[in-house]
Amino acid sequence: MLRAKGLKVSLHEWTTLMGALDKGLCKASLTRFYYLCRAVLVKNEADFDKLDGAFLDYFKDVVPLSELPEELLSWLENTKEKNNEPFDMHRAMQNKDLSSEDIQKMFQDRIKEQKTEHNGGSYWIGTGGVSVFGNKGFSPEGIRVEGEAQYKNALDVAGKRKFRDFRNDTTLDTRQFQVALRSLREFSSQVNQSKTELDIDDTVDATCQGGGQLKLVYARPRENTVKVLLLMDSGGSMEYYSLLCSTLFQAVSKSSHFKDLKKYYFHNCIYSHVYTEPTLQYDNKVKTEWIMQNISSDYKVIIVGDAKMHPSELLDENYYVYTARDKTAGIDWLKRIKEKYKHIVWLNPSPRPTHRLFSNDTYDIIEKMFSMYPLTVKDFRLALKELLVRAE
Repeated sequence: MLRAKGLKVSLHEWTTLMGALDKGLCKASLTRFYYLCRAVLVKNEADFDKLDGAFLDYFKDVVPLSELPEELLSWLENTKEKNNEPFDMHRAMQNKDLSSEDIQKMFQDRIKEQKTEHNGGSYWIGTGGVSVFGNKGFSPEGIRVEGEAQYKNALDVAGKRKFRDFRNDTTLDTRQFQVALRSLREFSSQVNQSKTELDIDDTVDATCQGGGQLKLVYARPRENTVKVLLLMDSGGSMEYYSLLCSTLFQAVSKSSHFKDLKKYYFHNCIYSHVYTEPTLQYDNKVKTEWIMQNISSDYKVIIVGDAKMHPSELLDENYYVYTARDKTAGIDWLKRIKEKYKHIVWLNPSPRPTHRLFSNDTYDIIEKMFSMYPLTVKDFRLALKELLVRAE
């Protein structure tokens, strides 16, 4: 099937895949198998779409996890009870010992057993608490139910065919973003030094006026004056767009058109802490308050995120973020950032969601707050143009 779709799979690559299966690296998960195939069999991002096409055709008859009862979904989306109890972190950490097979079996058992709404606790499907099922709780392992799905299954990923744009006939790569970043040169200033830099435009003009006799024209060198603060959403639903965001990140990091570039990461929304690494580990967190006090308002701000989360993650105070409760709502942090940094744009790799209302809510709220652009090369150029317009 793979070869029929034009993917040149060698015998060595195929035996490597079989060896990985034999070692149990997929753990009986079709989604893990999909990513394993992509890692072992695909040599170039231009071939990702060929794998997706073959994967869909071959596994088209696979039935996804049984649908949840409507009553259970209703409980999760419209909770009547509110749970404000602190998480039992010791109990939550015990979930790390559960295998994916254990969690799947427990999940199916709970669906059959559960008759009422539950919030908090460690056993039932519900909100809050440290159960391995539900949303708005805390557990290092588990299945998120309702809320915004953090990880898409293999058929969802392949079905999007998002890698069509990575084929050889339409290449989207780091270089294209780098070319877009060249527009930043318009916002550099000439330093008061000797004229040592060749001015191509004036050289061509002077040569033409001289009847074709070459006349070199030099200008004073330019100094980069643009300072950028880049804030990127990491993890959860953004995993699906990690390749695209990585391409943008590499282009921005390699760009020589910034006087200064500062990069931080967050998850879903910016809260009291951001992180210096996309892993969002406790030991690399930085206070958002410190950033606002130490990074001046003349920085241009680029926020990259899908703006999709449960409304409580954006609007509620006392929201639990990794290791501490944040007494200031996420939307208030966004307002403070927007108030300080007048030149700010939001790049979104995801289209507006249509399948769940709560995702629409957060997307729409954030879109009204910021100038939001799709994360494409074309729209990236437009975003830069707006971001870098000189203040009147």
